[in-house]
Amino acid sequence: MRPTIAQINLANLKANYLAIRKKTKTKVLAVVKADAYGHGYEEVVSALNSLSEKPEYYGVALAEEGIAVRKLKVKQPILIFEPPSKYNVDAIIKYDLIPTIFSSEHIKLIEEKLESRTGKAKSNSAKKIKVHVKIDTGMGRVGIKHQEAVRFIEQVSLNNKFILDGVYSHFATSDEKDKTFAELQLKRFNQILTELKKKNISIGITHIANSGAILSMPGAYLDMVRPGISLYGYPPSNEITSPIKLRPVMSIISEVTSCRWYEKGESVSYGRKFILKKRSQIISIPIGYADGLNRNLSNKMFCIIKDKRFSQVGSVTMDRIMFDIGKANIKIGDKVILLGESKHHKIYAWDWSKALNTIPYEITCNISKRVPRVYIS
Repeated sequence: MRPTIAQINLANLKANYLAIRKKTKTKVLAVVKADAYGHGYEEVVSALNSLSEKPEYYGVALAEEGIAVRKLKVKQPILIFEPPSKYNVDAIIKYDLIPTIFSSEHIKLIEEKLESRTGKAKSNSAKKIKVHVKIDTGMGRVGIKHQEAVRFIEQVSLNNKFILDGVYSHFATSDEKDKTFAELQLKRFNQILTELKKKNISIGITHIANSGAILSMPGAYLDMVRPGISLYGYPPSNEITSPIKLRPVMSIISEVTSCRWYEKGESVSYGRKFILKKRSQIISIPIGYADGLNRNLSNKMFCIIKDKRFSQVGSVTMDRIMFDIGKANIKIGDKVILLGESKHHKIYAWDWSKALNTIPYEITCNISKRVPRVYIS
């Protein structure tokens, strides 16, 4: 194993999950798409399912991700956020996945696939498919428009090939301080639920609360919440204050592999983006942009060695980065924390995010498979 690792703290993962569950007092759909945001879906799912209060649902983006989770012998329902298509409908049926639907084309596709499998004569007795209907209350991405939602959901509920297992929506701005638009989305969603109730339509589980809403919109909890980035230890933005103590799950740790003195005026790395202003020691660390360390972090990040912070210098290269350690007594093999904490210092994904004008989601998801995941409890 190489000296650079992504250390995944499963105890922190469990603590985050249980804190969210305690806060919301609802069912929980644990979002494990994108390889559990780069943390490793297999170990994350296993850790969560080891708890006495397991997630009621798992959520993934793609059918392929749903298959991978199902192959872990997961018994809980698995909701896939993408709609059915000719590419995934067979897998949805075979692996008992719950697709997201929001158009008549989705209904037709599933109906045709079921008929082709069972024959029209037997179609009425064929296995029914569980579905969740997604409503676009203002996200502007996918979903049935909220003005058309009641009619569409009624249509689905009357179809004998479907079990309407849930209805959901997604916030566009729940992670922002100004909740005006998020509250409008919630109002639209609740109005639809009220109309459906008046029509005595059974709609299953209702859910709209993503991480932002979990932390700042208790009125949006409904039947179930969907923690994503909060499960892995981060609020979705710095505009909201988390009432839950979230603990980052991923740390990036490496070690010093070279250390030598450079003279004033010498340069470091490609393009000579860093020129020494005085004689100093420069160390190199075996991690680079091939490992998911964004090149735009060049000259903008820090590390922790022996409970002291040091500045990264020069361009981030494919396999290696450098730090200026001055006169510090640091040797080859010493531990280097790139993401994580020591006694007096912390470097979190938000620190990288600020430098890159992005969010922690992108940071953890982008740590490549070249970096071994090491799991601790």
